[in-house]
Amino acid sequence: MNLNRSLLSLLLALGLSGCAAKSVTTHPTPSSTAPAASAPAPAAANAGKDARSNADEESEALAAAPVYFSLDSATLTPEDQDRLERLAQALRQRPGARVTVSGHTCELGTTEYNLALGQRRADMVRTYLVRLGVEPQRISVLSYGEERPADEGSVERNRRAEFSFRLSEQARAGAR
Repeated sequence: MNLNRSLLSLLLALGLSGCAAKSVTTHPTPSSTAPAASAPAPAAANAGKDARSNADEESEALAAAPVYFSLDSATLTPEDQDRLERLAQALRQRPGARVTVSGHTCELGTTEYNLALGQRRADMVRTYLVRLGVEPQRISVLSYGEERPADEGSVERNRRAEFSFRLSEQARAGAR
């Protein structure tokens, strides 16, 4: 048991140090003050050598923390609405990006109920993003119900909607 805790602590420390190193980069984020129209200009000037860094910037800017829900709820809090507004802005600035919203629940309830609740949560996030101007065809939803817990010891952290992103280059490569 002590070995497991030590290993978990080490992995957590490594993960956090990796996140800390990443946050030091100077890539633009959705909250940057630079206008969106000026972002493509450097890419056009250095299209060959900067293509990878532009994709990295786009994927980094589209990272989003999960949206957490109360027990038996698919209601967004005002804080979640603010975060989704920033995500919608980032998606509107990147027309080639696609997002999948996955709904999750804790283990309370039946499998069927949890799958339906996870779907309602994912649908709620999708509906809100569409209301904020993101094209509906760019957002897919699915429900895992209780099948993919984020934290076995915390039911609150399992009641969530998570995001995964695909850039236009990834979508084209996957279609081949």
